[in-house]
Amino acid sequence: MPQTLTPPAPAPARAPSPGASPDPELRALAERHGLAVSGARPTLPAYTRRLWARRHFIGSFAAARLTATYTTAKLGQLWQVMTPLLNAGVYYLIFGVLLHTNRGIENFIPFLCTGIFIFTFTQSTVLAGTRSISGSLGLVRALHFPRACLPLAHTLIQLQQLIFSMGVLGAIVLLCGVPLTWHWLLMVPALLLQSVFNAGLAMIMARIGARTSDTAQLMPFMLRTWMYASGVFYDISNFTRDAPHLVAVLLDLNPALIYIDLMRYALIDTVRADTLPAHVWPLALGWALLSGTVGYLYFWKAEEEYGRG
Repeated sequence: MPQTLTPPAPAPARAPSPGASPDPELRALAERHGLAVSGARPTLPAYTRRLWARRHFIGSFAAARLTATYTTAKLGQLWQVMTPLLNAGVYYLIFGVLLHTNRGIENFIPFLCTGIFIFTFTQSTVLAGTRSISGSLGLVRALHFPRACLPLAHTLIQLQQLIFSMGVLGAIVLLCGVPLTWHWLLMVPALLLQSVFNAGLAMIMARIGARTSDTAQLMPFMLRTWMYASGVFYDISNFTRDAPHLVAVLLDLNPALIYIDLMRYALIDTVRADTLPAHVWPLALGWALLSGTVGYLYFWKAEEEYGRG
């Protein structure tokens, strides 16, 4: 009886390894129909165009978060003003009354309040930026949008809070007998430069905070150290005058000190130009461009990683 030959079973298809390059025919087919890798990082110009197209979303998100922040508080948005005022009162008691750092400083109360309000702007922006991605994972995973919207929105939130508080700061300055001068117009470019600087820091910290959750716990200690080195409570020239040259230069290059000094120069007539660090306006512009550019590029480089894992 003749034997029936059974053809051999076909070998099972082997799945491509994770690191293998895609099939050229499939790649050509996808490109022909306009398909792209899901979640792939766009080019920098394309990313910038998408971010600009979401500018209204950034504004709406910032307004909604700012309103929600004080919804449960009975005094509502008055806390935007009361918080820095209470801080100023505490710091005045400690540094002005107990430690006498007000010696030799004219108009110490406006001097102190300006330093606290301006540094708080940077401090709050950095803290909010650190949590901007890790604290919004639901939004990041549910919707597709340029992730830089989040740290930029949190920067806008803090800027809105500062602008609201600047009216109170102006009233404090005037009540202390400081006259209203044309120098007050310098507040506008100073705040714009500081906002760009803060936005860059927020994007840097957003990427770091998205990778390492412990960063948010560490940042308050680092920011407190930065505050004590930024002349918020005292005239830092009293220390740089007799300090080693390198230390004096490093302290004068401190960006927080630069923006605080510019705002004091704008608001307080007794703060003269010769008391400011040398080349203060170019330094303020340089720090803003450096932080904004580096922060934007650093954040964009990890665009496809946010919300994964």
